[in-house]
Amino acid sequence: MATPDRSTRTRRAPVSLAALLVGVVFLIIGVLGFVPGITTDFEDIEFAGHHSEAMLFGVFQVSILHNLVHLAFGVAGLIMARTVPLSRLYLIGGGLIYAVLWIYGMLIDHDSAANFVPLNTAVDWLHFGLAVGMISLGVFMPRRIPQPY
Repeated sequence: MATPDRSTRTRRAPVSLAALLVGVVFLIIGVLGFVPGITTDFEDIEFAGHHSEAMLFGVFQVSILHNLVHLAFGVAGLIMARTVPLSRLYLIGGGLIYAVLWIYGMLIDHDSAANFVPLNTAVDWLHFGLAVGMISLGVFMPRRIPQPY
């Protein structure tokens, strides 16, 4: 029996590679949210709620819960990148979740108890970009490994 060529065993469909890369980025962001200096006012981080004054890169309001959500999205991306259908589900489903978070952030008062994540204007628009980007990757990225000519 012929052994598969090493390059074909390790190659991924583009949509799976996209899910893997998005997952890795979420993991990195989740970890950076716990790093003082990269997250300004880290001493004022709260578990959840709009009272958390910690800002990732000095711009994006974060809390412990927010960072944990990023880590969970990252782990989900690594796991779901193993197959094409799960990769698409991760990207499109995750994109839809971020679309809902964007709408939620646009509708709530950022100084209210409803802002439990917490969200600020920069986070809201980042969520919009994530929604568009993840859904686009899930819909438009090729699902098959390109064959060499």
